[in-house]
Amino acid sequence: MRRLTIGAVVILGILLLGGCTQETQNKIGRAIQNYTGTDGVLEVYAGEKLVRRFLKIDKLTTAGSTQGTTVSRPYRFGYGIFDENLNMQVDKGERKVYFEVSDYSTNYVFFEDPHR
Repeated sequence: MRRLTIGAVVILGILLLGGCTQETQNKIGRAIQNYTGTDGVLEVYAGEKLVRRFLKIDKLTTAGSTQGTTVSRPYRFGYGIFDENLNMQVDKGERKVYFEVSDYSTNYVFFEDPHR
């Protein structure tokens, strides 16, 4: 009986998702990722050269206004392991740090870790 109930819930969820717009589906997907985390990687470039990498990032957050409005601020922030030697591995001595990236001057790429 329990298996039947779980199956019915899954089928109902798929049918409801199919009726949503693409934007609504994206919002639902982002909400799930915010809850579960993405284990992402953030790479920061100076021109074409990779200069910083952060590993095991749950999410990037867009900064909000401090003036009580709903305006976003022009940077994103998060927490991740600073990969000092750029080898895509968490080595001894590499620690979790806070970081910010600007929308104006920083070239960065955020992606899900392909090795997890």
